[in-house]
Order: sequence, then structure tokens, then C-alpha cells
Amino acid sequence: MEGETFLWLIRHARVDGIPGTIHAADAPADLGDRAQLEALRQRLPRDGAGYASPARRTVETARALGLEPVQMAQFGEQDFGDWTGRRHDDLAAAGGETYARFWSDPACERPPGGESFEDQVARVRTGLSGIGTGAATLVVHSGTIRAALCVALDLAPQAALRFVIDPLSLTRIDRLATGWRVVSVNQRMV
Repeated sequence: MEGETFLWLIRHARVDGIPGTIHAADAPADLGDRAQLEALRQRLPRDGAGYASPARRTVETARALGLEPVQMAQFGEQDFGDWTGRRHDDLAAAGGETYARFWSDPACERPPGGESFEDQVARVRTGLSGIGTGAATLVVHSGTIRAALCVALDLAPQAALRFVIDPLSLTRIDRLATGWRVVSVNQRMV
């Protein structure tokens, strides 16, 4: 692909739901942090394209930022399969070997019926290759941003899981003719 691509990656607002839950795609966003939303809106490119995962929380956050995003399944959060809708505490208390094995190697292991972080990285790589030149804002998930950083920095998936990506934070990466550049990670505006 010729030309340069400048990406503003925003993690969606907190989920309006029970903390510690592996939320489903229909979980709503808590858009109460108006100061952070406005500060982010001021930092976004005015003429750029907008994208989001199809999850309700990302689309709601994108719209709160003044975007009408193209929804791309490649930017969805990691699929936790049978664990979706359940609380981490409950899964850990159940003492299942599968849950413990997953957390011993979360980059490679798959939850029952789900995907590994490595799978998500491959999916996000495909999604990023579909973004054209110029400026673009992606309102996505923490795992999606970690996967994009994995691609940009050519990291092993396990290493990319070390990044902290807070709700309503900004991560900036650019795809240049010479390769990727990371401008910032997990910036909070207020």
C-alpha cells in the first residue's frame, strides 16, 4: 500500500455493567466521563475516517466522539467463547483446569469455543491492512489496541499483553513507507 496512514486508536468507554465480567458484544458504554470524551474529541483528526468494532460499547463511544464509524469485525475484542457473560471470579472459583491453563499462557491458549490472543493479532493485522492512507480513528477494545501494537512493533503476542490500555485512552501509531511508528500509548487527556 502506497502512502502513509495515521491511526488514532481509542479504547471504548467503561462498560456499563458488572465489573470483572467478560462482557458480550451488546454491553453498553458508560458515557458519563464527558470531560474525557470532549478532550479526546478535540485531539481527533477532523478529516479522517472512522472505524469501530461492531460491539455496542465501541459504536456508542465513537458516536459520543462525533463519529459515524464503519464497523469492522476484524477489530472486535478477543472472543472468549463459553466464558462470555461470566465473571472472572466465578470462573476462577470453579477451579477448572481450562481457566488456569488459559492464564498460564494467555497469548496462545483459547477459552472453550473462543480464540487466542494470537488469533486476535492475526485478525487485527488483516483489519489494519484494509485501512487506507490518511488519518483514521479506530474506537476499539484494549485487546485490539494491544494487537495493533503487536503488529506495529513486531512483538511476540505474549509481550504485547504487557501494555496497559485504559478506557477512553488514546494510542497513536502510523504506518509509513518505511514501516510502523508508535507515537504514543495509553494517553489520558484529563
